[in-house]
Amino acid sequence: MKRILTLFVMLCLTMPLWAQTPVFTTSKEAPAKGKKDEAKVPVKIYDEKINAMTQIDRAIEEARNSNRLVMCQVGGNWCPWCIKFSQFITEDKDLAEIVKKNFVYIHVNTSKANKNTEALKRLGNPGRFGYPVLVILDTDGRVLHIQNSSYLEEDKSYNYKKVKEFFLNWTREAIDNIK
Repeated sequence: MKRILTLFVMLCLTMPLWAQTPVFTTSKEAPAKGKKDEAKVPVKIYDEKINAMTQIDRAIEEARNSNRLVMCQVGGNWCPWCIKFSQFITEDKDLAEIVKKNFVYIHVNTSKANKNTEALKRLGNPGRFGYPVLVILDTDGRVLHIQNSSYLEEDKSYNYKKVKEFFLNWTREAIDNIK
């Protein structure tokens, strides 16, 4: 019984390590020493050094000039689901086109290195929903919607239909039809 209890406790203590497994991609630029194949390097889509307030301001200005909305994907390079979501929507041609046509899409970093507390407050403290979290802003910088991305998940990825529906429900055209 002691062995089972010890094993259970050890399992529980190591579970958080499994949840934070980094996402890797292959790169021909940095082959591992002694390996003929491509090296695996961590994917980094968030810039930890950027001032998120400035990033958001620039995105709002671009959205205003192009008649689009701003979609902030809040998270960090430490978050495997953040990387997965970004890859999911940029690698699918249909979703990528919807995003490009309707949104100025930015990655707002929050990490130990740069928590961007002021920016997260400006975005309505979206971290309460977990990461990644999507925040839609209008051209005046007002938060229109905060989306908990777990509702868009399916198995170990995202559900195409749910993600597409989310995007189409938060386009400028969809919002203008409500007014």
